[in-house]
Amino acid sequence: MTAPQRGLPKAFWVLWAGTLINRMGTMVVPFMTLYLVEDRGISVLVAGGVMAAFGAGSLVSQLLGGVLADRIGRRATLLAGTCSTAVLMVALAYTRHVAAIVALVLALGVTIDLYRPASQALVADLIPPAGRARAFGLLFLAANVGFASAMAAAGFLAARGFTVLFWADAITGALFGLLIWWLVPETRPRRGTAGSPGGFRVVLRDRTMVAFTACVFGYYFVYYQSDMTLPLAMRENGVSASVYGLCMALNGLLICIVQPFIGPWLGRPDPGRVWAAGVALVGLGYGLTAAAHSAPAYFATVAIWTLGEILPAAVTGVIVARLSPEHLRGRYAGFQGMAWSGAGWPLRSAAAACSRSALCCCGCAARRRVLSPRPVCSPFHREFAVARTPRCRAPGEATWPGPVRTGPGHAGRLSCRRCR
Repeated sequence: MTAPQRGLPKAFWVLWAGTLINRMGTMVVPFMTLYLVEDRGISVLVAGGVMAAFGAGSLVSQLLGGVLADRIGRRATLLAGTCSTAVLMVALAYTRHVAAIVALVLALGVTIDLYRPASQALVADLIPPAGRARAFGLLFLAANVGFASAMAAAGFLAARGFTVLFWADAITGALFGLLIWWLVPETRPRRGTAGSPGGFRVVLRDRTMVAFTACVFGYYFVYYQSDMTLPLAMRENGVSASVYGLCMALNGLLICIVQPFIGPWLGRPDPGRVWAAGVALVGLGYGLTAAAHSAPAYFATVAIWTLGEILPAAVTGVIVARLSPEHLRGRYAGFQGMAWSGAGWPLRSAAAACSRSALCCCGCAARRRVLSPRPVCSPFHREFAVARTPRCRAPGEATWPGPVRTGPGHAGRLSCRRCR
């Protein structure tokens, strides 16, 4: 048995396997905007509003999950979250009316992260302090391996229709909940031994926890630029989209290789210092990205911030468990999880909520002023598969073969008004 495996109970490995299975089915949310626009015919503007509602629901989900984990137990909360999400996934797959889709997506946002605070509290209950960094690091590894597998399979399954993605996500999520219910004992402290009662008021009065949560929000607000800003920056520097895909593959590969080796070490130093060192390394990697203009340079910067990313992923839960009383572990985890959700979804929702014409025109103006003496259409044209004419595309770039689409600012045109 290898070092990362020693000392971890069977219940943890059930949680680890369930996390892997659940993440292997995470196929719907990454494709949600595409599903709404392509399969349901919803405009990009409305789809952006729907995703904003999903993000708002996700914020509520973390807080609600924390309350339920402390009140009804870790197992019951995890089962309720995963099974209700599975039901909503199946319902959404067969819904056609826009109002019903919006309502279901909002409800999905509320249920989709209910399990996270319960899962984090479960680890804190099962694992002694010395082994928690290793345990949270292994869960991070399982999540990354599962998500990479999901993205690899989603492209093939989507060819059979988006309904297959919904069913795959629903089945794997339900299996996760059922595994925990059948094989993991309840670990919530009994009311008689739980200590003094309290709620989120106790969390908010904990200045150290509030300050740490603010730091988590700032960290993830920067980290999520890899999803939005990085591909656009690479595009502006003339780096192909395939290089971005390779960068993300490098990110996952390094996590899979490095995390098992450094996991046993992460529990030895002070977790606060480990967290700070990891965040500093991520900041260094992102800072160097501003000076990168070629594929090798981008690979180097991604390698730097990936190595940094591993450290906070392993010790954030350790810090929260150390700060929280046993009977409020769910609420503390939900409060920290709210910062994680809140840092990412405003960025994605804001981008999706903008219409194609606004994004295109802003991109054209920036490129005209900075990069090229002639109007060159924004990379968001490629994002939404709007055809580019020779006048609208960059010099030497092949015409995007996607279908011609019309919409606000693009009615009957192949390029935006400012590009013409």
